Amino acid sequence: MPLRIVLAEDNYLIREGTTALLGELEDVEVVAAATDLPSLLEAVDRLKPDVVLTDIRMPPGQAREGIDAAKKIRAKHPEIGVLVLSQYADDEYAHDLLKDGATGLGYLLKERVSNIEELGLALKEVARGGTVLEPRIVEGLVKRKEKADRSPLARLTDGEGKVLAQMAQGKTNAAIAKALFLSERAVEKNIGLLFQKLDLSEEPEVHRRVMAVLAFLREEDLFFE
Repeated sequence: MPLRIVLAEDNYLIREGTTALLGELEDVEVVAAATDLPSLLEAVDRLKPDVVLTDIRMPPGQAREGIDAAKKIRAKHPEIGVLVLSQYADDEYAHDLLKDGATGLGYLLKERVSNIEELGLALKEVARGGTVLEPRIVEGLVKRKEKADRSPLARLTDGEGKVLAQMAQGKTNAAIAKALFLSERAVEKNIGLLFQKLDLSEEPEVHRRVMAVLAFLREEDLFFE
């Protein structure tokens, strides 16, 4: 059976051109072509394709609808792979796409469409649950990981990180305890430990909280997402 694909691209010429190129592959069938996020999600629900090939930017916002679509599709239909195409090698977008799991997901540059055999292999890979990434994106993600590993925030446990995230919102210990369903004593213990791990144990209490929050705000894109 051919690989059933739903394509999402709002530019008419690119949409028609990509459909024509995919039609050259014997074992691939484009079953629908969507032009925006709502029509893409509707087509996926209705047709249950093997894989979705989507531009990262579509109406209505022309921002990151492709990533939003990938997350929604994988959450509702985990058996469907999603390959996102972007004009830019943006590792932040790739990180956002993959941070909750990389199974059945891919992120490639739009220029890859011109190599139809390569694109076909990428679609098959994500359709069977694999991951496909643009080499330049991988380099960016590696650098991001290296930066995260060097950060003092990497020393924190998940619980300590959540407490710090609440501190960054200006909450008191009592408010943090309520938000995280912890006792105030547990919150105080977590705060004491995170102060130690951030090398703030010798600073005054107010200053320690401020410095801990500043560390979090500088690097929150790397942690606790």
